Amino acid sequence: MATLDRQATSLALAHALSAAERGLAVIPLSRTKLPALPSPHRAPHRSPGPGPHAEAPGPARPPCHGECGRPGHGVHDASTDPVRIRELFAAAPWATGYGIACGLPPHHLIGIDLDTTSGTDSSAALRELALRHLFTIPPTVVVRTPSGGRHLWLSGPPGVAVPNSAGRLAPGIDVRGAGGYLVGPGSRTRHGVYTVAPGTAHLAPAPCPPALLRLLLPPPRPRRSAGPAAPCGPGHGLVQFVLSAHEGQRNTRLFWAACRAYEDGIGPGLAEPLLRAARRTGLTEAEARATIASAARMTGHRP
Repeated sequence: MATLDRQATSLALAHALSAAERGLAVIPLSRTKLPALPSPHRAPHRSPGPGPHAEAPGPARPPCHGECGRPGHGVHDASTDPVRIRELFAAAPWATGYGIACGLPPHHLIGIDLDTTSGTDSSAALRELALRHLFTIPPTVVVRTPSGGRHLWLSGPPGVAVPNSAGRLAPGIDVRGAGGYLVGPGSRTRHGVYTVAPGTAHLAPAPCPPALLRLLLPPPRPRRSAGPAAPCGPGHGLVQFVLSAHEGQRNTRLFWAACRAYEDGIGPGLAEPLLRAARRTGLTEAEARATIASAARMTGHRP
């Protein structure tokens, strides 16, 4: 078993380095599909009662995402640097797989996980969504899971954070986005090996169809007005939607609003109001213009 584990670790490292050459940031995984390295910030043992070794409670610390420089921060350890990847695997000689971080440049990977263990036909659910919302999944990388499921790899636009979700898109369909990861092909788990579907290994992650991307983004929340309603013109609600964005959601809200504007035929006229609204939330003009231009391209319009 020890020899098999060493072979599995060597194979996982080789696959991880190959993925990194394609611009995919990776981390080592254990057979459970969880990050192989434990957190360096696990709480120390506390004495059960008062005494000289009892630890006094202190103020809660903000979560560390790798700022300490030590490994063990899950997807925040993900790297494309071969030296760093070898260091991570050397620190986790029990690793038999690797995870690919989603949402990072250059691919801004989005994973559509079609599960088969929930008793639902996730492939049929995706086809129904595609028919209802008029999109098709382009040829892209497909990874087969040991349970018979499939992972579809898609790329998203820069500056747009697709959240992770389980079953929100449709029963049996999970989404891996910013802060999540996909088990890489070649990984060995307790249930078997992840493999690339025939005919897709040479492909790059295809751009996510705009209609599907809008389904993956958080639905807009209506803004509560503190006073009488202001006169509304075309696109007023979209501008207000951008103005109500908080840090961490500004680009995503701007992209969503701009897509809706171009779909409704008011994109060119609303581009400047959306730009001004985005700048008021704290985005730079360059960032806002790039996001609006990306929305125009995704909806088939010229920026």
